[in-house]
Amino acid sequence: MLIECFTNYCIIINSFFAFPATIIFLSTAVFFTIRTGFLQIFGFKKFLSLIFYKHAQLKDTNIKAINPFHALFTAMAATIGIGNIVGPTMAIATGGPGALFWLLLYNILGAAIKFAEVTFSLQTRRETENGDIIGGPTEYLKLVHPWLAKWYGLVTILLFAGWSGLQSNTLAKILEQESIADWVTGLGLVIILLLILFGGAKRVGSWASKLVPLMFILYVSLSFFILFKDLTALKAAFILIFNNIFSPAAAVGGFLGATIFQAIRWGTYRAIYITESGTGTSGFAHALADTKVPTDQGILAMFGSFAETFLCLLSGLSILVTGVWTTVDANSWNNTLIYQAFKLNVPLIGKYILILIIGLFAFTTALGDCFNGGQSLASFTKHRGINYYYIFAVCITFLGAISDVRLIWEIMDIFLALVAIPNLIGLIILAFKYPHVLKIKKERDSNGNH
Repeated sequence: MLIECFTNYCIIINSFFAFPATIIFLSTAVFFTIRTGFLQIFGFKKFLSLIFYKHAQLKDTNIKAINPFHALFTAMAATIGIGNIVGPTMAIATGGPGALFWLLLYNILGAAIKFAEVTFSLQTRRETENGDIIGGPTEYLKLVHPWLAKWYGLVTILLFAGWSGLQSNTLAKILEQESIADWVTGLGLVIILLLILFGGAKRVGSWASKLVPLMFILYVSLSFFILFKDLTALKAAFILIFNNIFSPAAAVGGFLGATIFQAIRWGTYRAIYITESGTGTSGFAHALADTKVPTDQGILAMFGSFAETFLCLLSGLSILVTGVWTTVDANSWNNTLIYQAFKLNVPLIGKYILILIIGLFAFTTALGDCFNGGQSLASFTKHRGINYYYIFAVCITFLGAISDVRLIWEIMDIFLALVAIPNLIGLIILAFKYPHVLKIKKERDSNGNH
């Protein structure tokens, strides 16, 4: 009864934030897309240059910094995770098939926000007396107002820990389908996280750079198998999405969404959770990159989010093609839809491969969240007490595993608004005050020409 009352209280708070937050999220994404000159399109050549021509030249020149690509994968480890699998499915369950369109749209437009966040994170990063690097929104928001930076830092310390709990919650609910107690899942994840986290930034980057590509390939392969088994159903899924962009589907199987705003809201909220574009949180890992050009890392971060968008599309299509989205009970927040889709459509091995992928996703995302939370704390403590934060974060991770699904998502949506709205307002102010920071420097060829 107490949990139900607290959940209802959180729903009321989220309803208050929903409309203004959604408008701010989408309008800021459009603003930075225009401000950066549609960099999502015209920056692709620069992205390829960074990937193929500069990667071999990158070396760790600062003992406390990490390779730019390790920074990218560390940040992606916090975003390519369970959110890419569960986020789209829950957006559809709560906002209908049209919500997937809005989710993908924000992912694409919001990539320009991530470019700005990461670029400003590197532009304003600083070193402590011990040579540790501190960067991220807690640094660039100081240029707007010190109070804004303090607010952001304090809330994100809790946000990251809560996000770790969200990962363990999804993993635990899926493993419960295989008769594994939720507390066992939580405890196992906690032990592994502590072993890795106490290894420091370089170990985090090393693990993430190895696991992220493996997870990506496994999940894409299995999703393709499901989607291309029935091309007629795949075509019907796309038609369903586009037919419901502005005209939400009628209640089917307990479908929760009933208005256009619900589709926009849940698609946008889940997109921010998936890519972190708007929260600024990926800036903590990217700020550690061993690079001299902030916009280069910003471009890497921006196009890194497109990999997450691709996974979101696969996840959403998988539950539409298989029809499991219609089985959602009224007022239910089911975070195991993708498990059901894989279990039913990839006989014998499907559910086991998905469990392996989900386990890796949960681990790397929780790992990235705990690490980023420690970086947020570092801006207040001059890099002291981070290990204590790791202990706090893994405790929240354990509590997340044994918590109610609806309650933990509602709580994290509240924190999402409390973090993203101040960050986005601050970024817009910085874009006007320091427009030169976001400008891409043109490279010269061997003849000295641009």
